[in-house]
Amino acid sequence: MPVFVVRLGSPRLPGEGLRLGTVRFPPRGISREARASGNWFDVWYPNLAPSAATLREFRQQEGPVAWSRFARRYRREMDTPDNRRTLELLAALSHHTDFAVGCYCADETHCHRSLLRELLRDAGALLG
Repeated sequence: MPVFVVRLGSPRLPGEGLRLGTVRFPPRGISREARASGNWFDVWYPNLAPSAATLREFRQQEGPVAWSRFARRYRREMDTPDNRRTLELLAALSHHTDFAVGCYCADETHCHRSLLRELLRDAGALLG
């Protein structure tokens, strides 16, 4: 019963379960009612999204140095007690139920969801 890491708005995977939107902002132009039916997310959970300041800094720069800086800042943000507890909770839930976490970015290699995948794995999550 793994946790899936997905691109929000993409078709749902078989057995994916509840989809959590770990994004700072909900999708523009999509009503609250249409978020689930449009494969965006069932529950918006911005707590696991990068801060607005971290996102802004990353978007103003490019290249491997910017990504490295972004990854360091995001990991530091996720190292707070509240976020560590959330990651531990999701890791524990992954052993009992299927669900997904995700973001909008097309390229997962330069998206916080790739880092979130690592953090969940390190917390003991079963990954799909």
